[in-house]
Amino acid sequence: MTTLYYAPGACSTASHIALEESGAAFEGKPLSFARAEQRTPEYLKINPRGRVPALVVEDGTIVENTAILTYVAQALSGGTLLPQQPAAMARAISLMAWFSNTVHPAFTHIGRPERFATDVATHANLKETGRANFHGFLQEIDGLLAGKSWMLGEQFSVVDGYALVFYGWGKRIDLPVADLKNYTAFKDRMLARPAVRRVLEREQSVLLAA
Repeated sequence: MTTLYYAPGACSTASHIALEESGAAFEGKPLSFARAEQRTPEYLKINPRGRVPALVVEDGTIVENTAILTYVAQALSGGTLLPQQPAAMARAISLMAWFSNTVHPAFTHIGRPERFATDVATHANLKETGRANFHGFLQEIDGLLAGKSWMLGEQFSVVDGYALVFYGWGKRIDLPVADLKNYTAFKDRMLARPAVRRVLEREQSVLLAA
């Protein structure tokens, strides 16, 4: 059985949505960050980095959203969740890499400044800078969605679940995400998808709050 280890509301929601959209059978294993379950000896045997997501498949364990999303699209969805033309595929992976390498770390500066500086006197500035950078990236995503139904155009893909994560994080920290018209319309389209809705209900997502 394919098994996904995830934490509700974390970046692993992207992989959770991809699996649900793929239609493949899988078992979801939620971990509580509040109880530090990602640091237990049992989980560290699965992912020694103590992070989510982790996808256990017949060939072993895959970690990192970009890798898991690409695997799900290619191996479990019949090739429907990513474009197959090489340049289009490369652009999709480029977006996911940007999400992972740039957008996500900006948010981490807000909640985990100690990862970036041991001097607590700098933490307030790290949080402020992270918040400003993260908001800027949400605005950039809003621009990328102009005139499009989905991140890649008219084809829904695994990239879309990843983009939805950041909208939810923006809402969580009270950024004015509703002002991002393209992004908000995209969010509404995502919430209308039954597979996405099932995942968000399972994770008790902030996106379902009024």
